[in-house]
Amino acid sequence: MNDVDRFARAAASAFPSYGHLTGHRRGELLRAIAGRLEANGEAIIESARQETSLGLPRLQGELARTCNQLRMFAALIEEGSWVSARIDHGKVDVRSMLRPIGPVAVFGASNFPLAFSVAGGDTASALAAGCPVIVKAHPAHPRTSALAGQAIAEVVPEGVFGLLFEEGYEAGIELVKHPLIKAVGFTGSLRGGRALMDAAASRAEPIPVFAEMGSINPVFILPRAMQERGAEIAAGLHTSVTLGVGQFCTNPGLVLTTGNEEFAGELATRIAATPAATMLTPAIAGAYRAGVESFASIANRRAFVDGEGGAALFTTNAENFLAHPELMHENFGPSTLVVECDSRARMIEIARALEGQLTVTIHAAEGEIDEYRDLLEILETKAGRIVFNGYPTGVEVVPAMVHGGPYPATSDGRSTSVGTRAIERFARPVAWQNAPDAVLPDELKESNPLGILRMVDGHIKPG
Repeated sequence: MNDVDRFARAAASAFPSYGHLTGHRRGELLRAIAGRLEANGEAIIESARQETSLGLPRLQGELARTCNQLRMFAALIEEGSWVSARIDHGKVDVRSMLRPIGPVAVFGASNFPLAFSVAGGDTASALAAGCPVIVKAHPAHPRTSALAGQAIAEVVPEGVFGLLFEEGYEAGIELVKHPLIKAVGFTGSLRGGRALMDAAASRAEPIPVFAEMGSINPVFILPRAMQERGAEIAAGLHTSVTLGVGQFCTNPGLVLTTGNEEFAGELATRIAATPAATMLTPAIAGAYRAGVESFASIANRRAFVDGEGGAALFTTNAENFLAHPELMHENFGPSTLVVECDSRARMIEIARALEGQLTVTIHAAEGEIDEYRDLLEILETKAGRIVFNGYPTGVEVVPAMVHGGPYPATSDGRSTSVGTRAIERFARPVAWQNAPDAVLPDELKESNPLGILRMVDGHIKPG
């Protein structure tokens, strides 16, 4: 029996009991995991620093984020209304709520060794929903993964958590294809996510894959905003593009303007003065350099810093951009492309041509967005998050956040991997018809012993 089969069988065995633990009990476990991570925080952060070249402030913030989201999900399930309980007293008595889907496979990300890896958001939301989790650790940070995995394993019941260290494509596909796995969480490249989607769809029992696969996160700068604060926007964009050596899925890789040489010059100056830096892995660095060379063959390389992780700025016009769809591809690293549109119509045309995105950003002067309502309506169909007069890099971990978007940003544009809605990926609705009160879950009992918010006969009623 190999590790994939052993962990999958253990998870399936643990699921009936773990899936029926009360929200309060699962919340206690999530809080205990956060406490164990914090207790071992110094060792975890030092290991991540050595394995990823990320600085201490970044890693300290990431550990805090990881623990905060565990506690956020704990609070959600302890309160209990997330199950969307519904009760209808009619010719037949029908009651429904969300129930956990079963064992979940999670793939750790390269660029977030904590917040999107072993103890990250996919694991936290799946455990919160009542699903055992098997994590495939990312090979870029195995020691960090082991330390985070130990914190989880010390807390949860046997079989509820497993950690795989097998490298290579085959182990991941084997995990997704195992018949006892019921869903997949993934953060990474389009190529990797697509391979998992295809593997899951080819099973005798297809399963959902919730893959976050990156984005170019377009930034639209409207004319009056450019006129009023172009230099300020250039400074903010530079910071957003180069933060963390550009290794964020919300890095702004495309900027749409109506043309402004002062803006382009200011951004080029700042990009050219950015020191080169070590990227997460040699493979990521190599792919980034290849992407820079590919863009340079199509667009004007306005600024470029030589060396690993050197920042780059490209410019082109709308006609050339629309003629070369490859300019819409993500180049994971500290680069961005400024497309100068000669008219409002061209900007709208590009907006319509965009693929699905995690974010889109609009910079507008006061009242200017009213003049571009048609643009806003298009962009709402293209992304999971619309940012106004800001910058997309970074994701606030709050219940309302949406970190998702139409394909190819994610495999399912109805989902999010950040915020409390993330729990819904790993649950499914179940209805009980004419069931005796004694056999109903507490969430559906007539007396509402948990005091949760429910829909009763079509009306929302508080506890």
